Amino acid sequence: MKIQSQYQPFLTIDYIIKEDENKLFDRKSSKIKPNDIAPIISAFANAEGGTIVIGIADKTREIEGINGIGNDSINNLIAAPKDVCIPMPQYKEEYLEVINKKGKADRLLLLHIEPSPEQVIRTINNSTYLRVADRTKELKGDDLRNLEYSKSVRHYEDECHPDASIDDLDKELLTTYREKLHAEDLSYEELLKARGFLKQQKGSNKLTNAAVLLFAKNIVQFYPNCRIRFVRYDGTKARTGADINIIRDQSIELPILKIIQAAKTFIGGQLREFTALDTITGKFQIVPEYPEFAWLEGIVNAVTHREYAMSGRYILVNMYDDRLEIESPGKLPSVVTVDNIKETRYSRNPRIARLLTDFGWVRELNEGVKRIYSDMEKFFLDDPIYSEPEQSVRLVLKNNIVMRNLRRKDRALEYVGEDIWKQLDTVDRDILAYMSSNIEVSRSALAIHVKKSGATITNRLRKLISMGVVQANGNAHDPTRTYSIVYMGE
Repeated sequence: MKIQSQYQPFLTIDYIIKEDENKLFDRKSSKIKPNDIAPIISAFANAEGGTIVIGIADKTREIEGINGIGNDSINNLIAAPKDVCIPMPQYKEEYLEVINKKGKADRLLLLHIEPSPEQVIRTINNSTYLRVADRTKELKGDDLRNLEYSKSVRHYEDECHPDASIDDLDKELLTTYREKLHAEDLSYEELLKARGFLKQQKGSNKLTNAAVLLFAKNIVQFYPNCRIRFVRYDGTKARTGADINIIRDQSIELPILKIIQAAKTFIGGQLREFTALDTITGKFQIVPEYPEFAWLEGIVNAVTHREYAMSGRYILVNMYDDRLEIESPGKLPSVVTVDNIKETRYSRNPRIARLLTDFGWVRELNEGVKRIYSDMEKFFLDDPIYSEPEQSVRLVLKNNIVMRNLRRKDRALEYVGEDIWKQLDTVDRDILAYMSSNIEVSRSALAIHVKKSGATITNRLRKLISMGVVQANGNAHDPTRTYSIVYMGE
């Protein structure tokens, strides 16, 4: 029989023993005192919730069990959230039947701490903590004030939707959710109520905004801004008017539980793969334009932590030749800043974040921004760039110059045709590749880019003009004269 939590199915006995502690899970010895787990309770409640597993040795991870400490000590641990924290967070206790290290039947005690979206949970000595990855961090000064400020604002995800009913939800998604929680005996109403997605309001049951955002059959009916818009540009800049250079514009409009997978499939299909020589093995290998985790984590974070109350905004993904930009509505939440984003996590939408964990995005959500940095470094790419323009969060991922040049050459080949391309040497191709990303270029700019003399560039331009693949703009004696690639079909 598989030993696992009924409330958090990912907490199996193997997971509890083998996995490292993280933002949703901590293990403690049965010798722990209630006062000693107060900081963890506060930290979990002030973040996205989490589970304290009691009865596992801290260092050896051996199963001690709790039966040996006696009923009084067990009851004191169960009562810890209400005895050592102010105010008391919402929580549930649970036992797991196990065999301890001595080979005897025993139990583990699990304290499931719920997120506290509208209150700051402090310890009885008036200290405040926040769970950051696998650490319990005490908040002071500006960090504490920011948390207190954020907690004073009602969470949009917990507000009731005035019109939506359970009939408007996707029953297939609800069934899958019920199965993941091993709660097949519950009705949809009971399931949603137990997880905080259905509330009593003026004598009737009302769905929260989070429930509709997550499960709606027709999300556009209720939240037209619950979408990801992907725009692909030809070149490195967005142009408008007669020079507009959008070559793909696609909107993905789905409930949250479907939109991440749809975005992963669609955007993954837009990104390029390149053949590169591995200098260690001496063999060619396929290299993606960006590491998948980096851009997918950017999408997951945008969907999870965006400000859904901003009705006119949506997640925007812009793809250029040299970079991918992911822009999410709303400033960084609470204690998170551009400077500390690698180490600090706090969810604007803790219920949405927790449910996405239940649905299998736990690895992406747990490893976070720090791995985006490390994966980009492994690909020899620049660090990701975070900024906060115009009430939004923007993540920029840059590709490298090798991939950028390959993209330019591929496009130049498409413009002039394979027959002509075969007649050109490396310098000719570099000139056309550079032109393919610019409407007009000067001779001096080409000389700098191609690293050839002005005389060489002049001779090559004459050749390309005679072949009909380049045109000159302006008088031959004009020092500002520019040159353009002649596109196929013109």
